[in-house]
Amino acid sequence: MRKGMSVIFCFLVPVIFFCSKGNCTETKDFVPKPEANLRQQPDPKIAMPKEDEEVAVITTDFGKIILRFFPKAAPEHVNNFKSLAKSKFYDGTTFHRVMPGFMIQGGDPNSRDDDLNNDGTGRGPRSLNAEFNDIKHERGILSMARGMNPNSASCQFFIMVTKYPTLDNQYSVFGQVVKGMDVVDKIVNLPKNEKNNPGKASIMRSVTIERAGDVLELAPK
Repeated sequence: MRKGMSVIFCFLVPVIFFCSKGNCTETKDFVPKPEANLRQQPDPKIAMPKEDEEVAVITTDFGKIILRFFPKAAPEHVNNFKSLAKSKFYDGTTFHRVMPGFMIQGGDPNSRDDDLNNDGTGRGPRSLNAEFNDIKHERGILSMARGMNPNSASCQFFIMVTKYPTLDNQYSVFGQVVKGMDVVDKIVNLPKNEKNNPGKASIMRSVTIERAGDVLELAPK
């Protein structure tokens, strides 16, 4: 079991509580902290989306991150993310937890304000049942953060910068970066505070859902 502030029960580690509008539960939307930074690895072979597929476009101050979805593996997580993005729920949020050799985590509505202490405690309008699947947590994978309850994922997500087998079948993978891992690498290496929070430097200006053929150069059929 990896140590750190975690959504998984850990030995000798205090549980972080999360409160949303006065309603507190015994979890915080976190993925576990690695024991040590791992070397970043080459991007895995990426299967590009089809021209008419929907993709997510995260616009940051360092460029765009484009992600394809895995609707067969995690249909409810994909639908939830698309719904939140289309409602502009993610616009103005930040990647509030960045850890070189591990991942970047974001999507918390609380990260819009100037109080870094409440980042990581926010929730979306719904909770999701776990959709654990066989897709591995490798570099570029998009997965959903959750609390200790497997069915507590809501809005916060993370993008892997290296493979991390401990997370496999523990978190719901629902997508993958198809363009913009260089942007992810810039964000994960931002200066940060003691809680791994880089603040507004990691802001997501917008998160939109687009037609793949309109935002990617795809090989002709």
